[in-house]
Amino acid sequence: MSLSDLLGYAAALLTTSAFVPQVVQTPRTRDTRAISLGMYLLFSAGVALWWIYGILLAAWPIILANGITLLLALVVLGYKLTESQRL
Repeated sequence: MSLSDLLGYAAALLTTSAFVPQVVQTPRTRDTRAISLGMYLLFSAGVALWWIYGILLAAWPIILANGITLLLALVVLGYKLTESQRL
C-alpha cells in the first residue's frame, strides 16, 4: 500500500467518523430542529457525487469514505425529513 493510499484511508477514517456522533444522537433524541435541511440535502448530494467519482477512478479510499458518509448523512436526513413532515 502506498503512502498516498494510507493518507487517503486516514483522511477517510477521520472525516467519516466525524458523522458518527450525529448519527447516534439523532435517533436517540429525535431532535433535528438545529439541523439545516438545506445543508444536509446539499451535503448528501455532494457526497454522492464524490462516491461516484471514486467509483469512476477505482479509488477505494474515496469510494469507502464517501459511501459510508453518504449512508450516515442519509440517516440524519431521513430523520430531518420525517420531522419536517410532522411539523
